[in-house]
Amino acid sequence: MSRIGKKLIEIPATVKVTIEGQTVSVSGPKGELKETIHRDVKVENKDGKVLVAPSKENASNKARAMWGLYRALIANMIQGVDKGFEKKLEIEGVGFKAALQGDELVMNLGFVNPVKIKKPEGVNFLVEKNLITISGFNKQVVGQIAAEIRATKKAEPYKGKGIKYQGEKIRRKEGKKVVATKK
Repeated sequence: MSRIGKKLIEIPATVKVTIEGQTVSVSGPKGELKETIHRDVKVENKDGKVLVAPSKENASNKARAMWGLYRALIANMIQGVDKGFEKKLEIEGVGFKAALQGDELVMNLGFVNPVKIKKPEGVNFLVEKNLITISGFNKQVVGQIAAEIRATKKAEPYKGKGIKYQGEKIRRKEGKKVVATKK
């Protein structure tokens, strides 16, 4: 039994969930998302709650694995179109900075040329000093863009310079020690 899959998903009043065959559509104030469900999993909308279950009584291991996955994906879709998601990244380092130019995020990170990241549809960037905020209604896209931005210059362990998630702890290493020579 899937502990995650057994939980019912509450549908807020501002969100509309429609199920057509194996396609689940969720629309709300922030936008609309669709997901195609695996054939071994069934989804039902009962009394303002979404129920996800394996389609057969004696479910295979794959069906039981998909059960919890699709329940989590549908819950994320409902939360995304209702409230949205956001990730915050911090830039640390002398001369490291970010700015918005149209629909691109331009970052000067000590490379010869500035790094440019184009804004995908449904995602917003906000830059305040050394803090980049990525927000949107699709959790997967917001997380992927945040990971791509962070991967351009990960925080290094000696001085901590680079890009890191807000609240992320960087394990610091001790540098080389200078040893006095004996005569």
